[in-house]
Amino acid sequence: MERLNSKLYMENCYIMKENEKLRKKAESLNQENQALLIELKQRHSTAGVAAWGNHPGATNHGPNSSNSNVSK
Repeated sequence: MERLNSKLYMENCYIMKENEKLRKKAESLNQENQALLIELKQRHSTAGVAAWGNHPGATNHGPNSSNSNVSK
């Protein structure tokens, strides 16, 4: 019985050590994910501002444009 308890104790210690490693890895991945999300949001916001008329062949058809192609 004591041998079984020792074996279970050792397995439990191993599992707790692995859990701690996984917890640290998850925390690291979460921090990396948050940093990437911030970068993506920054790129998206600057790309949205630059989108009107900054690409080749663009015509000024933005929401405040006086140049309208509406047929009358």
